[in-house]
Amino acid sequence: MKLKYRFASVALIGAFALTSCTTVDPYTRETKTAKATSGALIGGALGAALGALTGDGGSDSRKRALIGAGLGAMAGGGIGAYMDRQAAELRRELEGTGVGIQRSGNTISLVMPGDITFTTGSAGISGEFYPTLVSVAKVLNKYDQTRVAVTGHTDNVGGRDYNLRLSQARASSVASFLQTQKVAPQRFLVSGQGYDSPVASNKTETGRQANRRVTIQLAPF
Repeated sequence: MKLKYRFASVALIGAFALTSCTTVDPYTRETKTAKATSGALIGGALGAALGALTGDGGSDSRKRALIGAGLGAMAGGGIGAYMDRQAAELRRELEGTGVGIQRSGNTISLVMPGDITFTTGSAGISGEFYPTLVSVAKVLNKYDQTRVAVTGHTDNVGGRDYNLRLSQARASSVASFLQTQKVAPQRFLVSGQGYDSPVASNKTETGRQANRRVTIQLAPF
């Protein structure tokens, strides 16, 4: 019994230690956690811990630990690697378009400034922006195991109801266009936040411009 818990303890300690694994992002040149690598290693360590705890403390625990390590590594590494590849392709496709790409854990966020995406005061997509959305759809169709949350945002010029309707209409326009490019409708969650979620101060034109945006968040199902 003591041996079983010793195996589990070592595996769990290893899992937490591996969270410090870092690498250099080849696109941003920023140092970051190596998601696929550390995900696989952490998953393997936790799998080993669970395998050991369900064994009998002897050879059976060691065998279960090895099996658990393998299964955990597959689960921990697969999602991170999948999102890494998707983020890398989005960066290549969207370079120079004005679309911001942010990564947080296994979520990828695309920030589309309203001033380059829509005509002024309208939910109609600017013709110049269609090729950008075609590029987004190309990647979404290739990586079809992610849900797509499209959210519209505005500045605070005008009434609440007007801005809420405008933000919803703009989010719907983006989602509808992506669906014309064969991105499956069941993947989408579409909403408008109006001016309730600003990213900058609405007291300046620069801040208001930053707040007029549509975001697309991609996360695993």
